[in-house]
Amino acid sequence: QVQLVESGGGLVQPGGSLRLSCAASGRIFSINAMGWYRQAPGKQRELVATITSGGNTNYVDSVKGRFTISRDNAKNTVYLQMNSLKPEDTAVYYCKADRIVSGAVTYFNYWGQGTQVTVSS
Repeated sequence: QVQLVESGGGLVQPGGSLRLSCAASGRIFSINAMGWYRQAPGKQRELVATITSGGNTNYVDSVKGRFTISRDNAKNTVYLQMNSLKPEDTAVYYCKADRIVSGAVTYFNYWGQGTQVTVSS
């Protein structure tokens, strides 16, 4: 069975940094685009950043210059380096894989369980 497991969340002061990881486990042949999304209390889930299997990236304007998405295809892992964190970055962060090929099964829009990021003094 395929799983996406996020880690690295926590409590950090404004201006601080965190690095999120999302590791895919199971019998995985390939994963195409992956992304990080976040959902703050009372708000809709929003896209934060995406990265293709070839390394092309895209960011929401509010995190450009502060967050960096990267991936290690050999480890089936995607990362989100978050610097200069602000209180408005507080949210549950989720990773998503657009398509995971696992043996004879293909999963679409596969989500992790989320990790809490809280930015507060």
